[in-house]
Amino acid sequence: MTALIHIDREPGIESPDDESFRCWVEAALNGAGYVASQTSSPEISLRINGSDEMANLNHTYRAKAGPTNVLSFPADIPDSVDCDLLGDIVICAPVVVREAEEQHKIGAHHWAHLTVHGVLHLLGFDHIDDHEAEQMEQLEITILKALGLPNPYVHHSTLTTA
Repeated sequence: MTALIHIDREPGIESPDDESFRCWVEAALNGAGYVASQTSSPEISLRINGSDEMANLNHTYRAKAGPTNVLSFPADIPDSVDCDLLGDIVICAPVVVREAEEQHKIGAHHWAHLTVHGVLHLLGFDHIDDHEAEQMEQLEITILKALGLPNPYVHHSTLTTA
């Protein structure tokens, strides 16, 4: 399956390349068993932003202060419309970098994890209660393993580079 992924970066923000994001999004879709319609491809918009923009979004949509790592906004398309627009994912680059350092993770691995996490939210997965969280985490682990990446929920004591 080939997804249509629109990637937009806030000016001056560094992040992985477009091909990496495409790989991670498609791995998440495939790993979650997403089946596209026969007439279109799944479509996702991905925004990479800075702390100020993310703090504003987090306040506006979640009533929480400060930036967060990833937000997902599933599209609300009526069932009668044949459209595979899944929604928008926003990832805050400075938070991803800081978290990777704090958690002793390779930066690209953390970017992959948060991209997969965002896609799963677009597909209806959540982690509000313990059972949902366990299911979502297991699926993330499986998808990342298929990409050759480690379990994101195991913290390492030293940072390694690739």
